[in-house]
Amino acid sequence: MIIEKLVKTLKNDPDYKWESPHSTRDLASISWVRVMQLIRGLFLKPLLKRSSGLLFVGRRVKVRHAYKIIAGKNLILEDNVSINALSENGITIGDHVSIARDSILFCTGVIAYRGKGISIGNRTGISARAYFAGQGGITIGEDVIMGPNVQIFSENHEFSNLNLTIKEQGVTKQPVIIGNNCWLGGGTTILAGVIIGDGCVVAAGSVVTKSFPPNSVIAGIPAKLVKNREDL
Repeated sequence: MIIEKLVKTLKNDPDYKWESPHSTRDLASISWVRVMQLIRGLFLKPLLKRSSGLLFVGRRVKVRHAYKIIAGKNLILEDNVSINALSENGITIGDHVSIARDSILFCTGVIAYRGKGISIGNRTGISARAYFAGQGGITIGEDVIMGPNVQIFSENHEFSNLNLTIKEQGVTKQPVIIGNNCWLGGGTTILAGVIIGDGCVVAAGSVVTKSFPPNSVIAGIPAKLVKNREDL
């Protein structure tokens, strides 16, 4: 298959192959979508701080402060993705990263509190409707996979003073770090200050409020250690 070989070349993965055959109609439809995304990407690419490869952009994608974004090879932004990179460090995205439809990435919530930024490693796949709030900094490693509706927060509101409104008390920022080769199940919520080690698996719907070591399997609200992958 010519298209399969082309994808293998773009991914720079000699072991890449399709598990199931596709009809000519399927391939035509897929190819048309990718061609249109590539054309849109040609308009966005010059606006980025740096882009080292092809850029695929879906319909109704919104990118603000594009000059603060560094993109690697073959970045895919699917339909309705919204990115606002205003921050100290901007947004850095590695090679072969995909960000699925309706996802939101932003780095500064309120102009008075300039955010830190977001970094996403090579070959990481972000599923639909992700919500990344990078005010305190978010670092996501390589080869991370996510289910839909994953939320990551790196900022909290202060609320201890009863004589002031919560809005008046300011915020605290704490970075979130997700290691390499992690799997975050659908609906996972990760709160500010959490560090998730390499190789961790987070069950769908979990709310992660504390850090976990490498190869942990965690689940629950709040998330707790279920087992370690080394013991399987």
